[in-house]
Formats: sequence, C-alpha cells, structure tokens
Amino acid sequence: MSAHSEDSPERPGVNEVEIKLPVADLARVREKLRASGARLVSPLHFESNDLYDDDEGTLAKAGCVLRIRRTSADGGAVLTFKGPARFHAGTKTREERETEISNPSELERILEALGRRPRFRYEKRREEWSLDECVIALDETPIGSFVEVEGDPAAIRRVVHELAFDASESLPYSYPELYARRRREDGSLPPDMVFASNAGLPGTSR
Repeated sequence: MSAHSEDSPERPGVNEVEIKLPVADLARVREKLRASGARLVSPLHFESNDLYDDDEGTLAKAGCVLRIRRTSADGGAVLTFKGPARFHAGTKTREERETEISNPSELERILEALGRRPRFRYEKRREEWSLDECVIALDETPIGSFVEVEGDPAAIRRVVHELAFDASESLPYSYPELYARRRREDGSLPPDMVFASNAGLPGTSR
C-alpha cells in the first residue's frame, strides 16, 4: 500500500506499518467507511503477485520478499522489496521499497539471470480507502476476506476503533504465510493462491 512512516535515524528507509484482520463481510466494512467519511482512493481491481527467490530460498529464510505486482487498474507493474517483519501491539512493521516497472517481462528476465525465479503467486481483488491518514485495503482472496490498515501506529489504533474492529484478531502473517498454513490443513489446495477463474492480466500466465 502507499501509507508509510519514516524509519529511525539508526535505520534509514521507509517502513510499512500495518495491521491485518480477517472479516466476514466486506460490504459491512464499506458501509462503516462511508459512514466515517472515508474516501475511496482506488476502486476494486485485480492484483497478481509473484514472489521471486533463488533455489535455496535465501530471501524467504531471511524473512524478506522480492515481488512483482501486476494490477488490472492500470496494466502496470511494481517491483517491491520487503525486509524482515517486526511486531508490536498487533501491528507489523517492515522496511518496504518499491518502484514502478515499465517493462515487467524484461525485469523477469533480469531477475532470472540473477538466479531469482518466481516461487509463489498470490492473487486478490483489492480496493483502497483513506481515513485519518491511513490507507484501508479491502481484500477478497481465494482463502477469505481481509482488511489491512496501514499508517502511523497511533492513526491505525484510531481507525481500528472507529471501524469497530477487534485488534485482538489481528494476524501476524503475510498472505503467502497464511496460504502455507492453510495448505498444511488442506493438501488439496493448489501450490499458488489463485482464484479458480478470473479474467487474468496480460503476461500473468506461468
């Protein structure tokens, strides 16, 4: 998402600070957002995310992520690096650096030349709202619906309270981690977290 906080002088960079919550009814969340005066900043769109790593899984073992995200919103792509996560009071903080990519196919070839290949794909349908200096993402995924609130920790707490979420239900896991846990419970699930059917995006077949 796009709400970030500046890191400390000891560790310069940009931090992603967020809380992830499972929800049963995204329509109800939308109603609460409208009633709270939230503004829709990104209408519902499809996202396809490919995680890259070497054969040894070096990045994953270090708690890091290298991702190419494609969206149906503008047909573009974004390269993202995420560092190891830290957790405090239900929120997750990690370094996040990203840049827009004009030629994702060529980037894929560069990454593969460097020994990084696509290891996992996850898909979701996402819309984003803005409220009290936070970005609130409403996500439909193949394993359920979730809300992510990203921003300054104090603002996150205010938004969670305003929308009547239960912070004790926050999840410390990323979508790849959630899906890995789900697959351990249900071995019939496919290797990637993808919808059974969708319109797809140019260049997303693998």
